Amino acid sequence: MALESIEPLHLLPRAESVDEISALTGQNLRRLRTRRGYSLDRLAKISGVSRAMLGQVETGKSSPTISILWKIAAALDVPCGSLIAQPHDTSLQVLTHAKAKVLSASEGKFQTRALFPYESERKVEFYELRIAPYHTEITEAHHHGTIENLVVSRGTVEIVAGKHPPQILGEGDAVIFDADVAHSYRNMTSSEAVLYLVSTYVEEVRG
Repeated sequence: MALESIEPLHLLPRAESVDEISALTGQNLRRLRTRRGYSLDRLAKISGVSRAMLGQVETGKSSPTISILWKIAAALDVPCGSLIAQPHDTSLQVLTHAKAKVLSASEGKFQTRALFPYESERKVEFYELRIAPYHTEITEAHHHGTIENLVVSRGTVEIVAGKHPPQILGEGDAVIFDADVAHSYRNMTSSEAVLYLVSTYVEEVRG
């Protein structure tokens, strides 16, 4: 999740195929980019993702990493989930576990599932995180002003954010921190850890 060169995101068996997700991501990217009035060159400059990569994602020829999705979403000022979402018009949505879109990184050792309806103007995201035994997931700094609020549902997890000392969280413990610095999640136990994450974003001032 920290570098563009890590494994492409993939969906667990209960969700859509990688090809379907790639196509949907490309359609959403083009729609959101044109809505903002951005060219590929402009979006590349803002996001830090190369124009070539953006073009491949937009045409459905490349499956982006979770890191790339985060960068693109931050540049477009939309939730990451908006890039993989099927459009919905209803005011009530049931997000069943069986049909959930689960993104996986680090060879399946880190999994994230969105627990919110997808809306392009949303400034808060709610996720379920699952971390394999003893695995450490390192995450790049998110968009400026991003705040993460984590609560541990199962297991014992070490959270490191920027230069702050490591924080050890047990079941029921929570932490809130500025996520616009590099940070990591480490499962300290021999069984899968489960966390719930709320990410909050601020409005971006664009020049």
